[in-house]
Amino acid sequence: MPNILITGGTGLIGKKIIKHLLQKKYTVTVLTRNKEGINEQDGVTYKLWDVKKKTIDIPAVTSADAIIHLAGAGVMDKKWTAEYKKEILESRTKSSELLIQTLKENPHKTKVIVSASAIGWYGADKTRGHFFKEEEAADTEFLGEVCRQWEESLKPAKEIGIRVCKLRTGIVLSGEGGAYTEFKKPVKFGIAAILGSGKQMISWIHIDDLCRAYIYAVENAGMTGSYNAVAPIPVSNKALTLKIGDIVRGKHFLPLHVPKLFLEILKGGRSIEILKSATVSAAKIQEEGFTFLYPEINAAVCEIEKKETTDQPL
Repeated sequence: MPNILITGGTGLIGKKIIKHLLQKKYTVTVLTRNKEGINEQDGVTYKLWDVKKKTIDIPAVTSADAIIHLAGAGVMDKKWTAEYKKEILESRTKSSELLIQTLKENPHKTKVIVSASAIGWYGADKTRGHFFKEEEAADTEFLGEVCRQWEESLKPAKEIGIRVCKLRTGIVLSGEGGAYTEFKKPVKFGIAAILGSGKQMISWIHIDDLCRAYIYAVENAGMTGSYNAVAPIPVSNKALTLKIGDIVRGKHFLPLHVPKLFLEILKGGRSIEILKSATVSAAKIQEEGFTFLYPEINAAVCEIEKKETTDQPL
């Protein structure tokens, strides 16, 4: 079976994609900065790279039939200082440049790069009921500019005959970490913490559907350019929070609004993303034939909590 090279393979999404790839009998090579503490497993090889030092395991790259490129500093991991904003951008663009330069300078068999991007491309909703689509221009604020340069950094791959597909990913829901576990934390104590007004729309995707979308993009030669990786039915922050409370605790929880000012003090510039409403369309990827296992939030939360799907009202 083909060999898939993954960057960012030790993160939440990367580790889950590896599981999906192994189930399909692919072999996997992971580029990582540090192999300490990694448990080797059958079908997966770990090789070193360092984007800042511009070092990379060349055979790991040139032997890959396809590359899934997830590398990038976590957007919400640290305070948005000028230094960390630079790291958010360059960890994405410089890693793309190192990969593509390696491919340009060496004989290789890579046919496709499927790269992460984000719905931060679009900025905040401006018109009620409007769904952002892939052809719209990038937002001019920080994350929009990061996404624009991130996607631009992959263009040189097309010049050497490599197909490029970019998945603009929404809020990823997983029981193993990330946004979902943050939403769930207060629920454990009987509080459904609705952020701000709670009216802001969240364009989300179940982690299994996201992994399937990456593999689908690898396997389908017709997929080029940018695609939104979001479930077809977005949900408001309030509806999501109440749904988690409903499935985790039944009716035994108290809805509580967290004031916008408190979030701005606590999170600084990152609060913009927490409070932003972004309604994003999944139509293009569906038109490519991709089907979602979890198109609506009830089934997604039930699966994460491993409970039988119900259609309980909020």
